[in-house]
Amino acid sequence: MAEAKQYCTFTLDGLYFGVEVRHVQEVVRYQEMTRVPLAPAEVRGLINLRGQIVTAVDLRRRVGLPDRPPGRLPMNVVLRRDDGAASLLVDAIGDVIEVEDGVFERPPDTLHGPAREMIRGAFKLDTRLLLVLDAEKVLALTP
Repeated sequence: MAEAKQYCTFTLDGLYFGVEVRHVQEVVRYQEMTRVPLAPAEVRGLINLRGQIVTAVDLRRRVGLPDRPPGRLPMNVVLRRDDGAASLLVDAIGDVIEVEDGVFERPPDTLHGPAREMIRGAFKLDTRLLLVLDAEKVLALTP
């Protein structure tokens, strides 16, 4: 019998993504950010999360999608790392879902660019495709 894993899901530009729940510290609404001079374009700034300074990474930019429309505030998926926490800025938060590992497939061949390196694979769900992010690779270029 295949092992099941839980994924925290969210959307980016209409695409459905997930990251393993074991990497997620919490999910929070938009937080004001302090810009970081000379940081890579995908690092949108730093947020203060109850006294913890967290790097906010714009996941749209990180995977090569167009910028979020003006006036639409992102949500934060805060991930745990060995050296602290980092936040992924996403369009909307979904549910935590459980999926059997047996139906996991490698990334679709239609996936190109930077996203291909960061997506571990996909699950074909009843109504859509869940793209699973490799949390470590997504955060590899953050300070």
